[in-house]
Amino acid sequence: MKIKTILILFVLLIVAAIGIYIYTYKEHRDIATEKESFTIAVTDMFSEFQANEINANSKYLDKTIEVTGNLSSVDDATKSMVVDDKLFATFREEPPQNLQLNAKIKIKGRFIGYDALVEELKMDQCVLVTP
Repeated sequence: MKIKTILILFVLLIVAAIGIYIYTYKEHRDIATEKESFTIAVTDMFSEFQANEINANSKYLDKTIEVTGNLSSVDDATKSMVVDDKLFATFREEPPQNLQLNAKIKIKGRFIGYDALVEELKMDQCVLVTP
């Protein structure tokens, strides 16, 4: 009876350890090749957050999104850019050098949140789709 209990506990422990290992070491997402869940203009997305932040977060958070807008600034040191003065986007690699300010661009990345204090949308793992 005691050996059966120890054996059952041992098997449960092994199953739990395997489950934790699989959950912890699952494959990382490749946002660049992942199909986007939404394609939207930065200003439209920002308006959704202004209207109802909770609903917009549940819709966009941690999703791959393709956004369009006008380039406001580029920071090569942090591999980031600002689009329409409303979206802060960090890139995996340095953005191309030949980008013109106020030019229409399209980027794809993972939406990581909205900062209500500074009224800014945030994305990471971005790639430039079209300049």
